[in-house]
Amino acid sequence: MLATILLVILSLANGMFKPCVIIPVYNHPEKIKSVIERISRDGFPSIIVDDGCLEPCKGIVAELAANEPNVFLLRFDVNRGKGAAVCDGLRAALDQGYTHALQVDADGQHDLGDIRKFMDIAEQYPASVVTGVRIVKNAPLGRRLGRKLTDVWVWINTLSFSIKDSMCGYRLYPLSSTVALIDKVAICQRMDFDTDILVRLCWENLDIRQIKTRVIYDDNISSHFDILNDNVRISRMHAKLFFGMLMRLPLLLMRWRRPAN
Repeated sequence: MLATILLVILSLANGMFKPCVIIPVYNHPEKIKSVIERISRDGFPSIIVDDGCLEPCKGIVAELAANEPNVFLLRFDVNRGKGAAVCDGLRAALDQGYTHALQVDADGQHDLGDIRKFMDIAEQYPASVVTGVRIVKNAPLGRRLGRKLTDVWVWINTLSFSIKDSMCGYRLYPLSSTVALIDKVAICQRMDFDTDILVRLCWENLDIRQIKTRVIYDDNISSHFDILNDNVRISRMHAKLFFGMLMRLPLLLMRWRRPAN
């Protein structure tokens, strides 16, 4: 892994930009095919992480990987959580020589028309994380309140207002620095992953750039968010990050005035 990271760093130093798209999927048969086909039409290679899908989704992703030349399938028999799936996808992307990876949800909520925007910013600022800030008009009240509460905790735990929407899973990672982080720190493995890793990347002093992006909520698509268990996990994550912030307090205070992008 170290040799791969060094190779990617050398590639970036030489101006090489080789991105891919990572799609963690767990039983989203309604949208996954259209998501993959759209990404393929735009010319970007994809890594599908099958996180223990059942039929018919299991068969759909297998067929997509067999028929689409730029689609690689990473399969697990047991569901381990979104965070675990993304982390394994990031490692696989790095091993395959990619320099950056755009995380996209499999349920069709993300506006895939913005992929090029993410890629363009990442190519211009290759060391930066590029994350979406959701433009939400029809989100359920519970989601909006949860997002606001998490925003406050993120501001506290980073001593910064630079992160505008830590729960948006539409984001692009520089692979060498991100994989180095997930290999040394126990990152949250389920729905608490998106916020956890973004706060920790901020602690690592990575530049975070943001773009506004539309999100489409479809009442006909089931959510895998467990209201009780996932909220407990998120609360524990915020508490853990808070104590982590206290340990880093002197360093964070030195750079808390860094302007948001």
